[in-house]
Amino acid sequence: MSGKPFVVDLNDEREFQRLLQGEPQTCGMKAGRVYLASGESCGRHNTEEKEEMLIFLSGRGVVLIGEQRPAAYEVGQRKVFYIPPQTTHDVKNTATEPLIYIYCVAPTEGRGQK
Repeated sequence: MSGKPFVVDLNDEREFQRLLQGEPQTCGMKAGRVYLASGESCGRHNTEEKEEMLIFLSGRGVVLIGEQRPAAYEVGQRKVFYIPPQTTHDVKNTATEPLIYIYCVAPTEGRGQK
């Protein structure tokens, strides 16, 4: 079990901001704030044995799901996007204003198995 409850202040910087670091700070959840300028992307990566939630605070963009011909999902301010385990994805800013979002990643090992 992790430690005590705590509060983290979001900053206004362009750089990545780590919010939750995983164990021992949490039971395995990690989170951060991402700032993407116009045309930038976070880079294609895979969720592996984790599930991920993206919470969009401002801007507009697309989440690209898959490898060869990725499906594009429009996202932006006031949208939440779920990404299941074992999913290759990328987030790209398609607008002129910054795309700012928070990601939350949680491990799924052993969950849902009987």
